Amino acid sequence: MTAAPPLVVVPAAFTEEVQPRPLGQWRRLPVKAKAGAILLGIFVLAAVIGPFVAPYDPAFQSPDPSLALHAPSAAHLLGTTEGGQDVLSQLLTGIRLTLELALLVGAVATALSVIVGVTAAFLGGLWDEFLSLVSNVFLVIPSLPLLILLLGYLPQKGQTTTIIVLSALGWPWGARVVRAQTMAIRGRDFVAAARETGESTWRILAVEIVPNEISLIAASFVNTVLYAIGASVALAFIGLADLSSWSLGTMLYWSQSAQALQLGAWWWFVPPGLAVALMGTGLVLLNTGIDEFGNPRLRDAARAVRIGGRKLYPADPTPVWQPGAQPRSGLGRLLHSFSRASLADRGTAAGGRVS
Repeated sequence: MTAAPPLVVVPAAFTEEVQPRPLGQWRRLPVKAKAGAILLGIFVLAAVIGPFVAPYDPAFQSPDPSLALHAPSAAHLLGTTEGGQDVLSQLLTGIRLTLELALLVGAVATALSVIVGVTAAFLGGLWDEFLSLVSNVFLVIPSLPLLILLLGYLPQKGQTTTIIVLSALGWPWGARVVRAQTMAIRGRDFVAAARETGESTWRILAVEIVPNEISLIAASFVNTVLYAIGASVALAFIGLADLSSWSLGTMLYWSQSAQALQLGAWWWFVPPGLAVALMGTGLVLLNTGIDEFGNPRLRDAARAVRIGGRKLYPADPTPVWQPGAQPRSGLGRLLHSFSRASLADRGTAAGGRVS
């Protein structure tokens, strides 16, 4: 008889496979989204605490004429205006007012675009034709001239009026994109299953369709906020806003009216202009990162693998490994191009012979 081999008991602790820990949401975000979120977060923080840490009243005019158009100093870190007002205090207050307006416009316009786009695509028929017609009418209307006409003839030019007008003209682009995405989703199996189980139309829209469009809605919101910042600053710069309140646009308006550029008072118009540019940059980076995070093709295309000293992206052709080929540095490739071996390599690649 052949003796049976002894049984070896392996502890369960050693047989368990080590599962990789899932990455956090922040670590999974693309670098562009992180940079945009950090940059935008700095301005949000400045908007929240800015008016409380402002060293002076932004509207206070100094009676001392020597402080008019004073260059940056220890007392006034960003200098003063023509009336002796502190530019830093105006900037901290203006960031809050500009961001507040832009976020409200983005929220209202995005809500309108989601309601119109999802309703038109899911209901179809006459609803789709009517809502699409309304969206197309608003799309072909030039926004800036209409904004100038509306705000120029309205009796009140405060913050509320600007928010209403910008929101009424900022939703059509997002509605078209949401409508197209909803039309691609409404024919899927989970939507058909929800219909068969007797779910109401509005519950299907709110629970089944809209959550699958979160990344698209977030990108639309960021785009609308960017549009609102640019439009509000442009309207204030040409004087079609409440000039008694301090925003980045009114700062640029008063500096232009006082000919700060001709006087060389760069500290008056550079800070608000730079703040607008950096806010726009942060929003563009955040929007690009959200699009890359929500689109698997863009997310995979951003990853590169180094093979043979070269960075290869998923969209590149599959590399062919050549035995004996060693990666060369930039100087090595330059020196190799002048050698006879480079002629042999070219001839081998072309299928010929080099004598």
